[in-house]
Amino acid sequence: MKPWIKRSLFGLFGGALVVGSLGACSSYRHGWGSGDATEFRAKMVERVGSKLDLDASQKQKLTALADTLQKQRLAMRGAGGTGEPRSQFLALFAGSTLDQAGAGRLIEEKTAALRSGSPEVIAAAADFFDHLNAAQQQKVRDFMDRGGRRWRS
Repeated sequence: MKPWIKRSLFGLFGGALVVGSLGACSSYRHGWGSGDATEFRAKMVERVGSKLDLDASQKQKLTALADTLQKQRLAMRGAGGTGEPRSQFLALFAGSTLDQAGAGRLIEEKTAALRSGSPEVIAAAADFFDHLNAAQQQKVRDFMDRGGRRWRS
């Protein structure tokens, strides 16, 4: 086999492997359905609240941050009301060639959703973090230094 054909096939296979991996990762749901989102958020707020010893107003700000993050997640997931992310991604490969225009539209939709929701997410995160005392802020920094791994007592 000619070297350029061999390289092209390996490149195509590698590209398909990367795209398939991204598609598989994007559909992983951590076992929480849409009906459990409220329950999950409540447990998360309670757990973080207990680890940081939050008062009632701080818990309220954390709840607002969690709600804002959920709203942004839903906007990213269903940007433009076009449905399930995995089906959107797979539709790009449905024909004999990659739907480049569709891929561009998908990227533009996700980027627009990110741009429109980011200021609200940043404001909610700042509102929560700014209302923590110095010790609580340090606990948050320590958690982030560990790469977001579980809280340890």
